[in-house]
Amino acid sequence: MNVSAGLFQNSRSVHVRRGAAVCLGAMMVVGCAGGSPFAEAPVDPQSPAGAAILEAAKADRSYPRFSDIPPAPTDMRPARAWAVAVKDVEAARSSLYAETAPETWTLSDTEAFAAQALSQVEPPPIAGAPANTEGFARDARERATPPPSSR
Repeated sequence: MNVSAGLFQNSRSVHVRRGAAVCLGAMMVVGCAGGSPFAEAPVDPQSPAGAAILEAAKADRSYPRFSDIPPAPTDMRPARAWAVAVKDVEAARSSLYAETAPETWTLSDTEAFAAQALSQVEPPPIAGAPANTEGFARDARERATPPPSSR
């Protein structure tokens, strides 16, 4: 079985990181080749949203400040507690794998198991036995209502 080195690892292979770095570098080079991304793009004033776009671009707005960032929450468990919880989960996983490993159980002697299970239960009555059939037919005849005649 191929199992990862750890359940909670946030690591990637070297090849993935190198590929991401190459893609990022290529995007930066291509982005610089096209001109400045901060240049003003022309807006068609005849378009339905053109006037609203120009007005929104020229509006003077206040920008958020660093003091607007809320303080960090204080009711969070510390990193050490997270580490302990992760170790507990990984220990439970290892214990479960050890208890359910293929060598811990077998499928041998199934005939004896089936015989023991059958000896502990009472078999259901046989459907269609002659005694049951006569009683069922008699009940059906007594409850039956003939259809109305068509004449």
